[in-house]
Amino acid sequence: MAVDELDTRILRLLLEQPRTSVREYARILGVARGTLQARLDRMERDGVITGTGPALSPAALGHPVLAFVHIEVTQGHLDEVGGALAAVPEIVEAFSITGGGDLLTRVVARDNAHLEDVVQKLISLPGVVRTRSEVALRERVPHRLLPLVESIGRTARK
Repeated sequence: MAVDELDTRILRLLLEQPRTSVREYARILGVARGTLQARLDRMERDGVITGTGPALSPAALGHPVLAFVHIEVTQGHLDEVGGALAAVPEIVEAFSITGGGDLLTRVVARDNAHLEDVVQKLISLPGVVRTRSEVALRERVPHRLLPLVESIGRTARK
């Protein structure tokens, strides 16, 4: 999907001021509310905008431990194990990957003992061969998309 300069300005506002109204976004950008709404609808339909909910902090919710758990799966059981991961509330993301392992999960826990309990739960899933965990010590670059949006915007202007 092609994202033009106006789209990137809209995305930048959504990232910088997520609680602002559509009417206010239109005023700031100097476009008609209908134009802005049509752009938002198109970007949602095209999968550029994937959500509008609040960003939550697992640490503030009592889960300050973050680990990345690599899961090796028995051949032919990737979908089965992937589906089972959705039932583990401490798994906040899971991806099929190349390289060492078949799945990479982002796991949050209350403490190291709780993390061990979660890993043991993962090991007991049918189709899981082994796991390898890496505990995050400190977040160095928080999840962000604004630099990417700005880069795309610069490209769209050329």
